[in-house]
Amino acid sequence: MSTPRQPFELPALDDLLGGGPRPGTLTVLAGATGVGKTQLGLRWADAGLKAEGRRGVLCDLTSRGDAQNHAEYARDQFGWALDAAGPTLDLDRYWDHVPGDYLHPFDRAGRRVTRRDLDPDDWHAWKSDLARVLRSSAAFFYRHFADGCRRVVVDGVEPTERFSESIQFEFFEYLYHQVIKKEDEWAAREVFRERYRANEPAVGAHRYDHASIGCLYLYTTPHVLLDELMANPIGEGDIFANANTIIYMGRTRAEGRMGRALYVAKHRGSACGDEILPYRLTDAGLAFDVAPVSP
Repeated sequence: MSTPRQPFELPALDDLLGGGPRPGTLTVLAGATGVGKTQLGLRWADAGLKAEGRRGVLCDLTSRGDAQNHAEYARDQFGWALDAAGPTLDLDRYWDHVPGDYLHPFDRAGRRVTRRDLDPDDWHAWKSDLARVLRSSAAFFYRHFADGCRRVVVDGVEPTERFSESIQFEFFEYLYHQVIKKEDEWAAREVFRERYRANEPAVGAHRYDHASIGCLYLYTTPHVLLDELMANPIGEGDIFANANTIIYMGRTRAEGRMGRALYVAKHRGSACGDEILPYRLTDAGLAFDVAPVSP
């Protein structure tokens, strides 16, 4: 029996991945700004509508006001009107509706997110902000999973030398290990806590298999060229080491012209192509219209 997949619905890329990323695992798209990570992430989230009957949800961790164009890409490329979720969910009316599919948990626009860039007061303020949003964010994701969502895209992550010093990564670590990777009843306990018993009947009526949920993490790297990304060793103990699948996206240079290409650097437990796959960014998103080349 073949392992189920969560395809991008881009045959050239899905073929490299043996059909697509595996549910229940973490996939990292790594590359510099402007290589198309957000567009590819939205493509994968939108493909959930065909594969699982439900689009994925988007978590935007930007904090410095940089435009990610999520709403524009989603509308123009997929006819998808992103709906922003509110900052908090009312636990008293939790089961009455499903929140919007776009979550922007941090509103501290213009602020850096790593410890070495902040003075102690600003770092303390960030930590307080993080504590405030963690529970409401857990409630957001659990409610979507209970409603059938099986794909999560995390975008807007700034590059950092030490993941342990990043507020964004601390947020993601909590989200991934305490909600996405948790069995559904335990994720519900994390959300409701002292209110769990009152909500237990509804939790039982909204069971789901946590191993069916995939996560795509879009990470901005300081490296621009694909060759630089491929030459950089995968670190231990960071997001790359923990990922089941890593896809590098970068610029290429050949015959006096710049281009873009991607390479699957890691794909555990599956057949995986070794080709470098050139692509273009078009009004319709990523287009793979040339033959793969060997690395």
